Amino acid sequence: MFDKLGAKGIAGLLVLLAGISVIAIKSVIIAAGIGLVVIGFVLAAWGLVSGMLSSFGMGGMMGGFE
Repeated sequence: MFDKLGAKGIAGLLVLLAGISVIAIKSVIIAAGIGLVVIGFVLAAWGLVSGMLSSFGMGGMMGGFE
């Protein structure tokens, strides 16, 4: 999975985790809410992209949980 992200993707993931960690130092509940929003956004984007790829006949390219 990480080989498909590339260097910028891994750096972005680390920055995201660092930002949520900084927020968690002040308030764990708010950090958990932000984490849930991020996970929801990723799942929605994954659904949109896999739906778009399947409409073009390339549905097997995303792999994963389907």
